[in-house]
Amino acid sequence: MSPNPVRDVSADREPLPAPSSPTTAGPKRLRFRQPVWWLFAYIPAVVPAAIVIAIAATLLEASHLHNFGAAFFGLTFNSSTNQFGMLVFIVGSLLTAIPALLLSMGIGLGIAIASTTYLPRYLARILDPFVDLLAGIPSVVYGIWAFVVVAPIFGLVLNPWAVEHLSFVPGFAGNSLSPTTAGYGLPISIFVLTLMALPITTLLIRDALQSIPKDLWESGLALGATRWEVVRRVSLRQGSRGIWSAAFLGFGRAMGETVAVAMVIGSTAKLPTNVYDVTYTMASFMFETLDAAYGNSLYLSALAELALVLLAITFAVNLVGRRLVAHIYAEQVAGL
Repeated sequence: MSPNPVRDVSADREPLPAPSSPTTAGPKRLRFRQPVWWLFAYIPAVVPAAIVIAIAATLLEASHLHNFGAAFFGLTFNSSTNQFGMLVFIVGSLLTAIPALLLSMGIGLGIAIASTTYLPRYLARILDPFVDLLAGIPSVVYGIWAFVVVAPIFGLVLNPWAVEHLSFVPGFAGNSLSPTTAGYGLPISIFVLTLMALPITTLLIRDALQSIPKDLWESGLALGATRWEVVRRVSLRQGSRGIWSAAFLGFGRAMGETVAVAMVIGSTAKLPTNVYDVTYTMASFMFETLDAAYGNSLYLSALAELALVLLAITFAVNLVGRRLVAHIYAEQVAGL
């Protein structure tokens, strides 16, 4: 008997589709025939934008688009007569945020230069995480610590010393009575805001300095320059965008801080007459008077419009800062 012939099974198979040409194949696009769950992959991307739009829309609705006119940016604030001049609170925010920004930038720049240039690598690895820990401390903890511990130091030591020795400087000629001796007011508010803006400014400046190519460093040292000369002429110039982005984001952080400042600024709706005086910021004023505004619809509308002003300022400042950060990362990627 002859053996069974071997069947060619390859003849029964369907031919495989020809591979698509690499020149004609385009990127995959979302089509409605694809599973519905693909749509949910896009939802988290739009959540932040939806939250910002919802906040702005809610504030617009709460303000009822009431036209307070030029009086809204005036100095007279009296809720009983429906006079809502908010200039006092805007000035208070600027008087606390700008000095805090300058101090946090100076301290953060010093920390970043020490960490990236002078400290041994093992010591920098130990100390750098403490900057991150400062960012994780709740603002109410800063406020209680400043209220209980730091305010007496300002009231009994620092403010009287400044009154005695710096009275020739405009704004430093105060009195020895409250609120100077109590310690509450602008100086301790600036101190608290400096600590709260310090982590973000330090981290951004440190990242900018660490992104400097080592070739530039080695070239500068090879030409006989000292470390400080390389930092001043190379690192600070090359990392200038990172330093500016730290300034913008730190300013936004200082402008929007609420609880800690409300606990130590003194909470008085008036323009300060000297550097020791008490006042309000926009954020602290809204935080402390929101309950009282529920009994007066016009008062609530004024607070909502003040919140819109603060939102617009912080949004613009953060947008500019993040654009600078994006430019820095783009330059780093291009240099790889």
